[in-house]
Amino acid sequence: MIDRDSVWLITGSSSGLGRALAEKVLEHGYRAVVTARQTDTVRDLVKRYGDRAIAVTLDVTKSAQIAAAMHAAHDSFGHIDVLVNNAGYGYIGAIEEGEDAEIRAQFDTNVHGVIALTQAVLPRMRQRGKGHIVNLSSIGGLTTFPNVGYYHASKFALEGLSQTLAKEVAPFGIGVTVVEPGAFRTDFRGRSMRQSNIRLPEFADTLGKQRDALLHSHGKQPNDPAKGAMAIIQAVTAKNPPLHLLLGADALDLARKQLAAMAKNFDDWETLTRSTEFDEPA
Repeated sequence: MIDRDSVWLITGSSSGLGRALAEKVLEHGYRAVVTARQTDTVRDLVKRYGDRAIAVTLDVTKSAQIAAAMHAAHDSFGHIDVLVNNAGYGYIGAIEEGEDAEIRAQFDTNVHGVIALTQAVLPRMRQRGKGHIVNLSSIGGLTTFPNVGYYHASKFALEGLSQTLAKEVAPFGIGVTVVEPGAFRTDFRGRSMRQSNIRLPEFADTLGKQRDALLHSHGKQPNDPAKGAMAIIQAVTAKNPPLHLLLGADALDLARKQLAAMAKNFDDWETLTRSTEFDEPA
């Protein structure tokens, strides 16, 4: 159970849901290790909340910075109760347009960074017999759209990682919640979004137009980051926190549509699916 004395470590706190969550966590009396690649972006929180907050430089792809963040957290607060793996970003481009270096960078941050932070906090959480890990996935970890296939792949990986982790750490009193937000009005589709430099002319009237429409939707997203942050806190501090937390009516509608489509696909092909067993001797 997460109580009022709990310490949260939040990655990617400079903007978006990470920033909103850091603000709400501190506003509600918790302590926080607020991390960002550039700590100037979060210094105001430390100034506002005094000894209940520390700002730590953290690029989740750099092992030395992860180790330093762990040391700073334990030196200042003694422990970490909640790890929020929020750092991540999107990458636009058709599968055929993907650039190798950008694909690897996407996974380094969105997947490998989560693994590294999780492995860093788990030993002490196990020793204490409590803790909670929150992994920020996306509705894009449950369903897909053209032009963001590599982002989807990273979030689908995070879904599998989170579900497995939940089963492994439950006996030690540690919880896991994977958060699947819909479209929130953050910089995700703005300055935080990367896109492939390759634009194949064959896709100009299809995927090309869809890519532009996605970028132009920045600033029009329906969901409020502050409300999303409060929902995360409410879920994590509940008596029985959920494994999956969808955020936004758009996310819920898309998830239900995906589940229905999968169920129909399974039912339509049930006979063929069941045809693979060995024939038993008469």
